[in-house]
Amino acid sequence: MKKIYIVGIVLIQTFILNAQNGLDVLFNWSDESISGENWVGNTYNEIWGVAQNGHEFAIIGSTQGTHIFDITNPEDGFLAAYIQGADDSPAIVHRDFHDYSGYLYAVADEGESTLQIIDISQLPNSYNIVYDSDEYVKRAHNIFIDSQSAIMYVCGGRVLNEWNELAFFSLEEPQNPVFLGKYDDVGYIHDIYVKDDIGYLNAGDNGLFIVDFSDLGNPTILGSLTDYPDKGYNHSGWLNPSGETYIFADENHGYEMKICDVSNPNEITVNSTFLSGIDSNSIAHNLIIKDNYVYVSHYHDGLWIWDISNPSNPIVVGTYDTYLSEDHDSYRGAWGVYPLLPSGNILVSDMQSGLFVLSPIGNNNTDITEIEIDNYVYPNPFTEEFKIQSNKSEKIDVQIFDLNGKLLFSKKTENNKAIHPNLSDGIYFLEIKSKEKLSKEKIIRL
Repeated sequence: MKKIYIVGIVLIQTFILNAQNGLDVLFNWSDESISGENWVGNTYNEIWGVAQNGHEFAIIGSTQGTHIFDITNPEDGFLAAYIQGADDSPAIVHRDFHDYSGYLYAVADEGESTLQIIDISQLPNSYNIVYDSDEYVKRAHNIFIDSQSAIMYVCGGRVLNEWNELAFFSLEEPQNPVFLGKYDDVGYIHDIYVKDDIGYLNAGDNGLFIVDFSDLGNPTILGSLTDYPDKGYNHSGWLNPSGETYIFADENHGYEMKICDVSNPNEITVNSTFLSGIDSNSIAHNLIIKDNYVYVSHYHDGLWIWDISNPSNPIVVGTYDTYLSEDHDSYRGAWGVYPLLPSGNILVSDMQSGLFVLSPIGNNNTDITEIEIDNYVYPNPFTEEFKIQSNKSEKIDVQIFDLNGKLLFSKKTENNKAIHPNLSDGIYFLEIKSKEKLSKEKIIRL
């Protein structure tokens, strides 16, 4: 009976999250034959997306290699290409991808790996591996291609048979990368975002650096942020379309992401910090900004989406939990996210559960910009406490009723304050009252 109850709760949780946030699973793929027996226990890693020839493709890495799915019609998604890694052992934890001019660039950061370049311009009909060599790059942690300059930036790993911090390659001839030099002025670079030769360097323990790479022989530091709230290991980040806001994540349990004003690189300021708040050990991994929204692969907590139109007050507008276990140990769950396909469909890679293709937030594929969310309750289900995030700063009245309509809990509270109702496990109705509106929804106490 206990097991039946738990399964029922999981099904209700999935239903509530989907109904509340408008995120539906359109396609999911995993392969139990692929081993994930490595130090972190992941079978799958990075996600990337490509749109061409009227088709959309999801690209996901595994310990074995690179899997490319045609997801133009997600319900009928299929494997269009598989590229075996030079090292395809279970020890592979990290792969990374970027595309440029009809080619996919793939790297890994373990074992006897290589830089692989795949001509994907004819997908879904055919593909061709045009380069597979460790002459320049044997291992890399991340890569980023500045398409305007046709420069590929290689972070970490081994380049020219030496440990690497940051290296540059010309892709003027996309099939034949040309080594241009290295940069080691600020230490190890874990990840990088580059636009118009300006690089935003996620420099691990050293913080954030903004560097002008227009002269690769003499890069210039424009600004840095080395002391900030919840300073940990600066892991990854993304620049918003206007170039004024940069968001980055420190890969430390419980450390919040930072929304920074980078309009003046000499005076980088942190506007706000935020995190899922699901658990004291919640941890963000990778993120991408699209329009006024940031999409975050939030490890154990799955996909989270925030409205950042007001950088001082990010508002949660959607979530989907790809990792159903309740633990927050180590590094598990959602690894990467890619929300930039023309359809608006969202790609998520989960380290244990594989590839997810999710619909844009909203009912019936309604565009995210059409959704207005007044209150967001998280986590739901909850154990001891939950919070209500509101797009208004006013105080709210909270009441909780059982399924028979009996009032069990009542409290006045404020935006993002922890609420501790003393409830037994089960399903309840929550009412949230403000000056202008009354909203209701189901909550689950586990």
